[in-house]
Amino acid sequence: ETNTFSPIPTGMGLFAETMLVRDGQFGEHPFTFALPLVVWRERAAAKGWDMRVGTAAFAGPAGNTTRATHESLRDAILADLDKAMPVDAVILNLHGAMIADGYPDAEGDLLAKVRERVGPKVPILAELDLHGHMTQLKLDSADALVYFKEYPHIDVVPRAHEVFDLAERMREQGLKPTMAIHDCKMLGIFPTTREPMRSFVARMQALEKEPGVLSVSLVHGFPWGDTPECGMRVLVVTDNDQPLADKLARQLGDEVWSQRDGLLAPFMTPAAAIDKVLAAQRGDKPFVLADMADNPGIGAAGDSTFMLAELMRRGAGGFAISPLWDPGAVGLAFDAGLGAAMDIRLGGKLGPASGQPVDVRVTVMGLTRDATQPFGDATTALGDMAWLRIGNPDDDDEALDVVINSGRTQAFSPQCFSAVGLDPMKPRALVVKSTQHFHAGFGPIAREVCYMTTPGTGSMDMASLEYQQITAPLWPRVADPFA
Repeated sequence: ETNTFSPIPTGMGLFAETMLVRDGQFGEHPFTFALPLVVWRERAAAKGWDMRVGTAAFAGPAGNTTRATHESLRDAILADLDKAMPVDAVILNLHGAMIADGYPDAEGDLLAKVRERVGPKVPILAELDLHGHMTQLKLDSADALVYFKEYPHIDVVPRAHEVFDLAERMREQGLKPTMAIHDCKMLGIFPTTREPMRSFVARMQALEKEPGVLSVSLVHGFPWGDTPECGMRVLVVTDNDQPLADKLARQLGDEVWSQRDGLLAPFMTPAAAIDKVLAAQRGDKPFVLADMADNPGIGAAGDSTFMLAELMRRGAGGFAISPLWDPGAVGLAFDAGLGAAMDIRLGGKLGPASGQPVDVRVTVMGLTRDATQPFGDATTALGDMAWLRIGNPDDDDEALDVVINSGRTQAFSPQCFSAVGLDPMKPRALVVKSTQHFHAGFGPIAREVCYMTTPGTGSMDMASLEYQQITAPLWPRVADPFA
């Protein structure tokens, strides 16, 4: 998932650090983007099919992928395909928003190369993240594309089964999928945990039960990917019925456009969020404040200090932040040891979007090695973690807690606090570095969720993003792009 505005380049090392697996050796706790491959392998085995699993690679979201890295991984996948030829079908698990130097649609490039290898008659299907880009190259190169419906992405496995069902019907029943897309001309981040998006997801699922409709996807797109075909699109797959696919895609696209203002999460400034927490009486559950712009899951560094600095400026206690990526500070905390008081410089390492480093005296309250957190059916690494307390170490109500870690990742679960010993139910508010994926884990324990318009790499101010490749008029940068 390429964030063009991220200061972190994506090279082979980032893939190796996140997921780089050969021959299907995913281990006991597969990474999220390995789950579809595991599902397809198990279902193929149950049918007695001979399935070959090729190279599987995923990098934590960051900046543009280097040309050499993209070409190397692409060619490795193609070499695996060559060894398996001839094949009856190819099923790919892609993100869809990868941009590489010289390749504005990296996964489209891969799909096109696969099509060149297998010819026009072999089915090519793919599952993709709803934050991928729906491009003409992808459409032309595949027989069927299925995107996640949910944000947070809690439906990775169900969509994998959907893709396999289509492949099975194509191979055994002669099914001929037909696809159509409609450009909604919209940019943004649209949680499916709230209305009206919640009902739109239900509507897509209901339509898939109607005769002739195989799959319906709302492709949100990735607004921080500066590539020509960025933006929201509706994708409809029908049973060999192009007029139905065209009609339904256009109809659904018009529905989305008509509800555009209500689709956005209700954003508030960090100051307003802090005011809200401080004005409320203590409750049984914490507020959850999303530091949306510093989400490593959209390519940000995860080390920004804007929220920390504001809380310190206001002397606000009872707040806890996690995870703040600072491997150097983690190492110093381990060297100092549990219970040590120390002066330390936190965050602000990766440039202007990270803010200024914060110099502060802390007490080391907790330490843990190789921490993890769940995300759906998968397990993600947090790395080594240190819980640092600013203020009186014996005063939960007035102190400010910061959990730093060595593994750059976003907050998926309250375990990003509890893994290092901080009870997430004790602070009056939890500040999570995430845009929406935190919701599945934190929603059940939250008194209220507040989406904050913090500064940073993942700014929600779409009108201010300095695109170079996107020239089409898109809402909300343009009030009416259809005019």
